[in-house]
Amino acid sequence: MAKIRILVVGCGNMGASHATAYHRLDGFEIVGLVSRGDSKIKVNERLDADYPLFDNYSVALEQTKPDAVCISTYPDTHERYALMAFERGAHVFIEKPIADSVLGAERVVQAAKNSGKKLVVGYILRYHPSWIKFIEIGQSLGTPLVFRMNLNQQSHGYMWDVHRNLMNSLSPIVDCGVHYIDVMCQMTVAKPTQVYAIGARLTEDIPVSNYNYGQLQIRFDDGSVGWYEAGWGPMISETAFFVKDVIGPRGSVSIVANNAASTGNSDSVEAHSKTESLRVHYADIDETNNFIQNDQWIDLSDEPDHQELCTREQQFFLRAITEDLNLSKSMQDAINSLRIAFACDESVRSGEVVKL
Repeated sequence: MAKIRILVVGCGNMGASHATAYHRLDGFEIVGLVSRGDSKIKVNERLDADYPLFDNYSVALEQTKPDAVCISTYPDTHERYALMAFERGAHVFIEKPIADSVLGAERVVQAAKNSGKKLVVGYILRYHPSWIKFIEIGQSLGTPLVFRMNLNQQSHGYMWDVHRNLMNSLSPIVDCGVHYIDVMCQMTVAKPTQVYAIGARLTEDIPVSNYNYGQLQIRFDDGSVGWYEAGWGPMISETAFFVKDVIGPRGSVSIVANNAASTGNSDSVEAHSKTESLRVHYADIDETNNFIQNDQWIDLSDEPDHQELCTREQQFFLRAITEDLNLSKSMQDAINSLRIAFACDESVRSGEVVKL
């Protein structure tokens, strides 16, 4: 079978990891690397490769005529770049979020459907076996559920540059929050009904219209509730930066990542995907109110690192193209999680509860 000729747009953290996956996978052939700076040069050096380099995405599309495009640029370019790819008849892998607005995300999904091409969104946790097990156990705890999650990042150096650039268009609870809102929505079939969120601008290094710390709360129609917290910047605390709990009537399940949480490196992409073990607690008690069953520790042997997770994402992208997989549900899920995240952002700015 002919290889999928892919153009990689954006060669920073995620783009470099995706390029590495394409470089190693037999089903892909990289036809070009696109970035405004020298990150594309560094990717070539890292891969010991000589892929064509471009500063301009439009020029790269015209010259390479790819079968597929990988978009790992800042969110304010996602919609435009994806639409250009579909117009050229290319499949699209795009980092989350699909776009920097809900309407933009809807336009991208509609363009994918109209073109008959595949659209895979980079919800990396959907490919992590420990997170898949975490969601599976959460679904067994009964209803209502309580979700407690955060990912605070004490970013500095290069990562503070990345986060400041991201906040030119999105807040942390939108850019990061879509991941964990997606997890909550996978665990319950209930519909979200309202959100409330708060935020604070802790630095003058970002636009006055944005904030670098936020916390959101979601209420579902079965009584389930959830919160998520995200903060970026050199002032953010390293204490309890990684909380992933789900509680239900039958007990609870938690991701316990003691080693990752103790590294003092909360802005590391490796730390974000580390699970190490799951702790399952059972709520059953006897007539003296003592627990009947001890907590269960689940150590999964398949614990992929960040690069392996990116590789698994791209293996799925390859399957979606070659096996003509129906991606309608995953595309709609991506829109829904973004819609909820933007409702939370609206709540921060208005100070009001937003009904969905």
